[in-house]
Amino acid sequence: MASMPVSRESDQKWLVLLAIGVGSFMSALDGSVVNTVLPLIRVAFGSSVAEIEWVVTIYLLVVSGLLLTFGRLGDIRGQRAVYLAGFAIFTLGSGLCALSPGAGALIAARGAQALGAAMLFANAPAILTKTFPPRERGRALGLQATMTYLGLTVGPSLGGWLAGRFGWQAIFTINLPVGALAFALSARAIPADPPPARAERFDLAGALSFLAGLISMLLALNLGHAWGWGSPGILALLGAAVVLLGAFIAIERRAAQPMLDLALFGRRLFAAATATAFLNYICIYSVVFLMPFYLIQGRDLTSAQAGLLLTAQPLVMAVAAPLSGALSDRIGSRLLSSLGMGILSLGLVLLATLEPETPLPQVALRLTVVGLGTGIFISPNTSALMGAAPRARQGIASGVLATARNVGMVTGVGIAGAVFTTVLARAGAEEGLYSGVRLAFLIAAGVAMLGAIVSTSRGAPIPDD
Repeated sequence: MASMPVSRESDQKWLVLLAIGVGSFMSALDGSVVNTVLPLIRVAFGSSVAEIEWVVTIYLLVVSGLLLTFGRLGDIRGQRAVYLAGFAIFTLGSGLCALSPGAGALIAARGAQALGAAMLFANAPAILTKTFPPRERGRALGLQATMTYLGLTVGPSLGGWLAGRFGWQAIFTINLPVGALAFALSARAIPADPPPARAERFDLAGALSFLAGLISMLLALNLGHAWGWGSPGILALLGAAVVLLGAFIAIERRAAQPMLDLALFGRRLFAAATATAFLNYICIYSVVFLMPFYLIQGRDLTSAQAGLLLTAQPLVMAVAAPLSGALSDRIGSRLLSSLGMGILSLGLVLLATLEPETPLPQVALRLTVVGLGTGIFISPNTSALMGAAPRARQGIASGVLATARNVGMVTGVGIAGAVFTTVLARAGAEEGLYSGVRLAFLIAAGVAMLGAIVSTSRGAPIPDD
């Protein structure tokens, strides 16, 4: 008889993982699918390229700017409530996207969808960390990462098929049944949060200054290679970002109950895990940005052929992440995270050796090395970061992790884009393409090696508190 509660508790945590996994799959699928069908949406609305790019940009800006806010709200109000509200808003936003009569309405609906996505991203790791004991945390986070990578893998091909068969609206309407299912599963599986030990106030001044500062920085990184890094607009955005983010830090230092507890970064393990997550995503999104240029423009592959070849990376990541996460539960995160970043650096060096005649199986093999390194790195590092934060700060730790991912993504695209376009302008179209890709990958390999070095400096795990 005494074993029954344990069994129910064990079943409950796997239901929680299933609910979080479906949400991770759906959000990753949505993020990868929209980029694929953006040309179809532009034609349907008769929009300019500059206007239709905001369908992606607004999503990125809203998600990135609100991750810390919703992570902190999860700590104050409970992760379950914020997570469920995020599902409802994301699903509603998806419906509004499908019904959009024009580009402006679609951009606004994507902003609403991003609002819900930020609530999901900022609280999913916190819910898993609270649900699973430390000895199983890496395995659980690794399985969540697998669902994310599967969404990224399936997204382009599924999106292309849906849009071709049913129109571009189908990539959003598919979220309606999946979102409803995930909401119902999450509402049933995720346990209610216990009442907080003490009431805390939300730091509105900190939230607003961070939102404005981060959006200024992300806009500068996103538009830098198009406007010119020395243009007045980019310099103004960067200046505003420095002032606003500096004000944010000053506010947080003085606030009695800050949005971001800066004392977390005094924990060496938390600081090192955050820094390496940021560096890892710089490298990954350098690959995401550069490889289509090499494959489509350099090798004359179709977008479908290039997409199929690029799935080699996330497929390997999906296999490696849960295995590495389970192993990290036994041996810790330092060795695996450092090894993963080292393998990632090797993969980027191999990509830097790509030539116009490199056989396509060799290209896929290089991408699998990149995927293997990232798959080995991501779960142990996430587990270490979440484990280094006290239970009362799990939401903000999730927000920090998600912010590091998004800012790393934009920084990676910004750096790769700046290097690639600069070399392309100086060397000419054909030679510049290969030279630009080569130099950008070598820089990314250096960033990955820096990440490996930083990863080795992480301290010992901190007992849950």
